[in-house]
Amino acid sequence: MNESPALARGGVAGIVVPPAPGHDLFEYEALAVSAARAAYADANAWHHQALGELILAYERLLRETRRLVRRSDREELEMNRLNQRLHELAQELQYRATHDALTGVLNRAAVIERARHHLEREGLALIVLDIDHFKRVNDSFGHPVGDEVIRAVADCLRSEVPAGTEVGRVGGEEFTVLLPGRDLAAAAALAECLRQRVTGHDFALPDGQPVTASFGVSSLAQGHGFDQAYGLADAALYEAKRAGRNRVACAPG
Repeated sequence: MNESPALARGGVAGIVVPPAPGHDLFEYEALAVSAARAAYADANAWHHQALGELILAYERLLRETRRLVRRSDREELEMNRLNQRLHELAQELQYRATHDALTGVLNRAAVIERARHHLEREGLALIVLDIDHFKRVNDSFGHPVGDEVIRAVADCLRSEVPAGTEVGRVGGEEFTVLLPGRDLAAAAALAECLRQRVTGHDFALPDGQPVTASFGVSSLAQGHGFDQAYGLADAALYEAKRAGRNRVACAPG
């Protein structure tokens, strides 16, 4: 007499032993069907017809369950993919909300927010710079060339500033550099390095003229407001403009 699957797995007649972990999800059910088929093979059993109907119903249930599990797995994978995409879109929206589309540096709103954050917690040095005679570039060569100049200036700034320093664009040709915890002397030294970096860059204008920038620097202790810090740096910037441009001027310490 042949052993039923249940007996082969160490069980007794009519009892199905659960499979060890790591097997097919429905191995226990498959063994139950196999044991039922073994009982069904006895055509003289009084429960023969009822057992046959039960086997058919159970097999249909298994097929439907397997189909639902496969569908659930596909939908879970799709949900994970959608969640990942939503996360990426949220990051992209956050980036666009805080960064200038032309240059990739912080936009005006983000500069103000970050500056206020630093001034609430520590001192802040602020550099404000403006591209000299930028209107001449736009008027002579058009706005696409002007945009290239703006992008190149942003690249000059990013390549020169140290870690922990934030660059932003607050106007058409006006930029800021935030230096948390730095004093006026350190900010002025960095501004001079930035000025030289811009002056030495080849902007490849059609007429071969160089591009320069003027800088204003301020530094305030913790507890002051952004408007005061920016106003002082902006006043120093205009002092640099009045003194002949392409230079650094500092607000009173």
